[in-house]
Amino acid sequence: MMEIRRHETALKRSNFSRPVRLAIEANLINTERTVFDYGCGHGGDVERLTKIGVDCFGWDPIYQPHAEQRDADVVNLGYVVNVIEDPEEREQALKKAWSFTHYVLIVSARLDLETKGYNQKQYGDGYVTQKNTFQKYYLQSELRDWINQVIEVESVAIAPGVFLAFRHEEDRQAFLASRQQRQLRFSFPKQKHQSQFEQHQELLQPLTDFMSNKGRIPAGEEIDNVDNICQVFGSLKRAGNIIRHTIGQEEWERIQQERSQDFLVYLALQKFVGRPRFSMLPDDLKLDIKAFWRNYTQACKEADEVLFSTGDVNIIDLACRKSPFGKLTPEALYIHTSGLSQMPPILRIYEGCAANYIGIVEEANIIKLHRKTSRISYLSYPDFDRNPHPALTSSVLVDLQKLDVMYRDYSQSKNPPILHRKETFVPTEHPSREKFERLTRQEERWGLFDHATSIGTREKWQQLLNQKGVRLAGHRLMRQK
Repeated sequence: MMEIRRHETALKRSNFSRPVRLAIEANLINTERTVFDYGCGHGGDVERLTKIGVDCFGWDPIYQPHAEQRDADVVNLGYVVNVIEDPEEREQALKKAWSFTHYVLIVSARLDLETKGYNQKQYGDGYVTQKNTFQKYYLQSELRDWINQVIEVESVAIAPGVFLAFRHEEDRQAFLASRQQRQLRFSFPKQKHQSQFEQHQELLQPLTDFMSNKGRIPAGEEIDNVDNICQVFGSLKRAGNIIRHTIGQEEWERIQQERSQDFLVYLALQKFVGRPRFSMLPDDLKLDIKAFWRNYTQACKEADEVLFSTGDVNIIDLACRKSPFGKLTPEALYIHTSGLSQMPPILRIYEGCAANYIGIVEEANIIKLHRKTSRISYLSYPDFDRNPHPALTSSVLVDLQKLDVMYRDYSQSKNPPILHRKETFVPTEHPSREKFERLTRQEERWGLFDHATSIGTREKWQQLLNQKGVRLAGHRLMRQK
């Protein structure tokens, strides 16, 4: 029987591993939660988490075999299951990690999107390398289904090959709802009660933040300084009314509309995995429903109506054509990721169907919403802000009909596709939009877009610049000397 050298798959990293970094960015790992790295390898994540004040410990069968194994809020099973050649032992590792989990289990594995490399021989349900290490490459759906079946929960994709399994359904729903909530703030025109608001602005700040985040006045326990506010104003409702009057009815209604739309997007996307009963929702989400709808049934009905519309390519096509920004082509609408939250609910749900399946494609900054077919593409242009015409380095296409993922790598291409008219991809308030527009006007004056179909790749574009006798210096067009 072949000897599998599992210990040689452990990597020494200079930064956090990908799943741990994603968990930190999502605030799943913080200084208020304990973390157990189950299968920690050389212990790099444990060391780095400890340095930033997280109560973290690890165990590994090769490098830390005598370390203590105990419960934690967050358990990380990072790239462990894909190096275990025995399917039964693989299952036991997942079950053991889950048994230690109080809040959330992070499970990551390599996907078939990744290059398998050369000189790998098939072995069992995976491959063996020249070093006699084993690798099991998963499909995204295969990994999700395997996790769900083994520990009997509904996992959440946070990125390709990285899934979250929450111990309690309320926590899963709270996390999913938070992913759809946009960051909004009130604007404060001069209105009546302005002087009273200004006089107590510091006291009212937590209430102001809550109302802008939720679009409703909180219940008593939802903010910390409720007693102090009630002492000055008599009740939270009176204090909330002062804030509402200060910002004006129109601004308050805008916030409420935005928040109800966020909630509809969240509810619509839960249809695929089965929406929880109302009783299983976190208390704050129950209060959100009562604030915006007659009941949970009505909210779900509205969410379903929008969700079912995403299956009609004609409705998606119309929504793309009416989009407030984005580069519209005959086949798709291209938008920068910074503007996704500003899209109408139907397009947010359309993209969310792909994101629910694959998670966040971290390196992608342009989203291609296909108008004629149910597909979403995530495109990576690493130098989008600095390069006047950035080159495509990779794409991930999610086919919503087949639930299939296709990956293409352009990083070694000598003549990759490039972008033009960057201002069309971004929302109006993007900090660099004016700079992008200025360059486009220059390029139009030089006639560089007269034959737009022939300038889509880097070599063709450079040839045209040479023919016109111009060059680019940052986001400025200059004559060649």
